[in-house]
Amino acid sequence: MTDVDPTGWIGRSRSTRDTIDAGQMAKIAAALSSPAPALDTTTSLPPGWHWGFFHDITPLADIGRDGHQALGEFLPPVTLPRRMWAAGDLKITRPLAIGETVDKTSTILSVEEKQGRTGKLVFVRVGHEFAGDRGGSMREEHQIVYREAPAPDAAPPRPILPPDEPDSSITLSASPVQLFRYSAVTFNSHRIHYDVDFCRDEEGYDGLIIHGPLTATLLMDLACRQAPGRQLTAFAFRALSPLTHIHKFSLHVRKTGDNAFSVWACNHRGELAMTADAVMSS
Repeated sequence: MTDVDPTGWIGRSRSTRDTIDAGQMAKIAAALSSPAPALDTTTSLPPGWHWGFFHDITPLADIGRDGHQALGEFLPPVTLPRRMWAAGDLKITRPLAIGETVDKTSTILSVEEKQGRTGKLVFVRVGHEFAGDRGGSMREEHQIVYREAPAPDAAPPRPILPPDEPDSSITLSASPVQLFRYSAVTFNSHRIHYDVDFCRDEEGYDGLIIHGPLTATLLMDLACRQAPGRQLTAFAFRALSPLTHIHKFSLHVRKTGDNAFSVWACNHRGELAMTADAVMSS
């Protein structure tokens, strides 16, 4: 993986502080093509919008070939070329609110190497604790996967079909402008989201990759719309395959309990791209 044992990074922590700013929330709403929430101090941050705050402000000199922060700064120096957000688990005790100053503490929880069907994989699990000065509190874990570039003659991954019939569905598309805007509000400079030549020539995709957190945020919103007036308290998602901007995609929801919903995203062929479970307040 690397000349340095990446397990030595386990336990490494860093802290950042940000204020939930109304202006930034308006930009996030525009990037999501979502109605802007009321911008006053009684307004809670909608689920998933925290990804528009707490940015890694990395100088250009410290950026890697893929546009991300070079490895070995906070994340371990894994040398596998492909880096993707594989899964996430969010618990919201009390939503963050406009004007609240929030401390975020990030800690590397585990580093695990596996052998996959297409080669080596390295999974890095990172925990985040959010504590606001007005009582806002969230906990998040996200898993990053590093993988080898596929061989030119490698067979495509076997598609996974949805397990259930949805209660309702919507079909969407993402333009290059929307992906650029979402990259801007999340300060995400990974080239797979805005550089078509890099996507096709270096990564082998047919178009720009739709951000995993963007898809997850859209799924959170779909779940919340099934329970108006209630608060999302837990959301766990897993990315299964990429979505690209040149094809439409679909979002689906199915109620699985009094306060629980299964939500998932499919590509234009009806194959699973992301699955998630959402829990709402009683």
